[in-house]
Amino acid sequence: MSTIKSDIYGVLAECKNPKQLIDVAQLVNNSGYKKFDTFSPFPIHGMDKAMSLKKSKLGWIVFGHGLLGLIGGFSMIYYMMVIDYPLNIGGKPLFNLPAWIPVMFELTILLSAFGAVFGMFYLNGLPKLNHPLFTSDNFKKATDDGFFICIESEDPQFDSEKVQKLLKNAGAENIEEVYDL
Repeated sequence: MSTIKSDIYGVLAECKNPKQLIDVAQLVNNSGYKKFDTFSPFPIHGMDKAMSLKKSKLGWIVFGHGLLGLIGGFSMIYYMMVIDYPLNIGGKPLFNLPAWIPVMFELTILLSAFGAVFGMFYLNGLPKLNHPLFTSDNFKKATDDGFFICIESEDPQFDSEKVQKLLKNAGAENIEEVYDL
């Protein structure tokens, strides 16, 4: 297959088991590569540490949306009940916070849930209808019993031959270049 270097997505390699995948990821990370990812059929404890991943920003996105829901609910009810259409119901004060709590709570939960779903979509780069790794027949095992690592060509240190040699020396198998179609 003759393609130019700019068409290459990265180098994909298969590992025998989760322990080897963690070891290879640690080696790749210690070698200075930053644009790489691992794939397995289940979460592997310690992988985030081996890859030096930062904490997710999703918690802050959910917190911000929850706070927006709480403040928005309070502001909406305050405007409606105190400013726009004040009604004296049974001699109760216009600012009746205990009666407003269910609405503020529900808006907090609703906007937190929206923040979680759409924040996850944004942070994961979704929706992505196709991915270059799907062109690899070997990669289909990633959902069943395969453990893979892919070093992307966007990494500043990327050199296909050096990456393949590094992965081979680490004990990875089925090393192949993956092209962006």
